[in-house]
Amino acid sequence: MVFTKNRPQKPLTPGTEPAYTAFMSQFDSDMPWNEEHFGSDCPESGGQAAATKVRPKPETKEDEGLLTPWNVVLLDDDHHTYEYVMRMVSKIFGHNVARAFEVAKTVDSQGRAVCMTTHKELAELKVDQIHSFGPDPLMAESAGSMSAVMEPAESDGEGDDELDSQDSPDTP
Repeated sequence: MVFTKNRPQKPLTPGTEPAYTAFMSQFDSDMPWNEEHFGSDCPESGGQAAATKVRPKPETKEDEGLLTPWNVVLLDDDHHTYEYVMRMVSKIFGHNVARAFEVAKTVDSQGRAVCMTTHKELAELKVDQIHSFGPDPLMAESAGSMSAVMEPAESDGEGDDELDSQDSPDTP
C-alpha cells in the first residue's frame, strides 16, 4: 500500500509490490509470526491457539527495594539553650516554632529526642548538619555543636513517634 496524504489507498496487485517487500522476505523465517515458530496451533493456520508458557516468579525478600527507616536522635549535653536548639531544628529539619520547642523540651527532660525518621543517607546528612551547626553563642561554656546519632527506626515509619507519644495529653 502506498500511504499518501489525502489520496485514496489502493491495494497492491501482484507484480506491483515495492522493492522492500522482496528484501524483507529474507527475514521471514526469523519472525515470530512465522507459522514454523507456532506450529500447527497457530490460529492463522486453522489450528488451536498455542498455550502460554508461564515463567516462575523469582523469589524475593518482602522488603527488597524498600529503604530502611532511620531515626535522627538529638542528644542533650546541658551546654546549649532552648533558643539554640529551636533555631537549629527549625533550620535543619524545617520544624515550626511549636514543634521546635517540643523537641527542645524533650531533649532537656529526657536526654534525647527523635527529630526525623527517614532513609539512611538523609539521616547521615542530618546528623552531620547537627554536628557542624556550631557552638551556642548565648552560652559561654558551649564549646561546640550538639551531639546526634542515628539509629534504625523500630516504628512503622510514621516518624517522630517517640516524641509525639510522650507529649500527647491523652497518653496514660
